[in-house]
Amino acid sequence: MQEAAIVILNYNGKKMLERFLPSVLSNSIFPIIVADNASTDDSIEFLKSHYPQVQHLHLAENTGFAGGYNKALGQLKGGYEYYILLNSDVEVTKGWDRGLIEFLKRNTQVASVQPKITSAQFVGLFDYAGAGGGFLDELGYPYCRGRIFDSIENDLGQYDDHIEVDWSSGACMAIRASDFHDHGGFDDRFFAHMEEIDLCWRIRSSGRKIYYLGSVEVRHLGGGTLARNSPKKTMLNFRNSLLMLHKNLPKSRFLKVYATRLILDLLAMLVFVGKGKLGDAKAILKAHIGFFNLKNMYNRYSMASNLPSGSNKNIKSILWHYYVKGKKQFTML
Repeated sequence: MQEAAIVILNYNGKKMLERFLPSVLSNSIFPIIVADNASTDDSIEFLKSHYPQVQHLHLAENTGFAGGYNKALGQLKGGYEYYILLNSDVEVTKGWDRGLIEFLKRNTQVASVQPKITSAQFVGLFDYAGAGGGFLDELGYPYCRGRIFDSIENDLGQYDDHIEVDWSSGACMAIRASDFHDHGGFDDRFFAHMEEIDLCWRIRSSGRKIYYLGSVEVRHLGGGTLARNSPKKTMLNFRNSLLMLHKNLPKSRFLKVYATRLILDLLAMLVFVGKGKLGDAKAILKAHIGFFNLKNMYNRYSMASNLPSGSNKNIKSILWHYYVKGKKQFTML
């Protein structure tokens, strides 16, 4: 069995591979595998002609982030002790991959670790996806050190530590192959968005830990497949958040949380309407319809729990702190 593989999921991402793959090749020691999610551009031809040393897996259909990684890692099962999942629009730094794997090797209770994720577009700022470590409030809303909703902090070294977190970012995460497969991998019914948070919830419910490692940094462009302001992204985030809660919370707790979420999501719809973003308002409605259409396909996770937060702040509602109390940075919470 080999030690680790860097697995990049690609869908029509030739431009991203052209821009970011050279950084990965020049700064990594582990083999790089590009799993192609049935792209219709010439991504694979580009790899064959320019980077023949990069292994590629051809997936027959596009099953999204969740399904694509499940199929790719299913093919790699038994061949590697660790996987490093990396978006195609990420620039890495020297020693990044070894740093993540060495942390997992030293800390056997840790299932997954993510690095510090800063912006490749806006130098000196944290990135939207993962930033300085991710958490969930008691209503299931995700937030990060360095990024709460649309308020993004400058990276001043304030999160260069290593701490336990609630979830590691799908933009860049290292995970033990055994933990990934033993906990069922990503839920491919999510298609994309929130699937890594759902997996980390299941992992933590079993007593394993998720960590953030601030001594390792990567830079993420974001929006390479779906733009951050895309109504489809809005729909997937809202729908999958509800599905995640339905799966992982005890039934009595879920019903209480859903009642609150329904009110808050209706308010979010009104805010989008007020801003003229009718596509996003409709996306929230579609998310709730989609949730009800899909929820009966899900069995409640056998180890459902209220998931105590990895943060010592125990935030009940990040919305309350952000919009009512005006606390827009993690250190203010």
